[in-house]
Amino acid sequence: MRFNQDSSSHAHVVRAYRQGELEIDDETHRTTVIVSASTLESAPQIRGVEDLSDAEAMRALIARMLALEPELALIGTGASQVFPATGFRAQFLSAGVGVEVMDTGAACRTFNVLAAERRRVVALLMV
Repeated sequence: MRFNQDSSSHAHVVRAYRQGELEIDDETHRTTVIVSASTLESAPQIRGVEDLSDAEAMRALIARMLALEPELALIGTGASQVFPATGFRAQFLSAGVGVEVMDTGAACRTFNVLAAERRRVVALLMV
């Protein structure tokens, strides 16, 4: 799937998502990333939803995402929507942050729209 870049925004833009890779701005990523309007970080230790079941790794990941002060967190789970354990989503909700789980293509599109609207959104995008 190919996306068009919005040059009116200074936020990161997901330009394309293909199975196994993401194109964000002018860079290609082949591992999971955490992206917000101003931040782009690699999260190679997360290869799939099953990696979110490790409590220590999950807390560290969520802390990284919450440090970006989002109002909404998007979780892109690859080619299909797979819900992580309830405890994963509950940690966002207890911090007052909404969380939505969807396939990565949908998460990319949603991220681009919300970032263009200057909403405080962070996305965990699994490839």
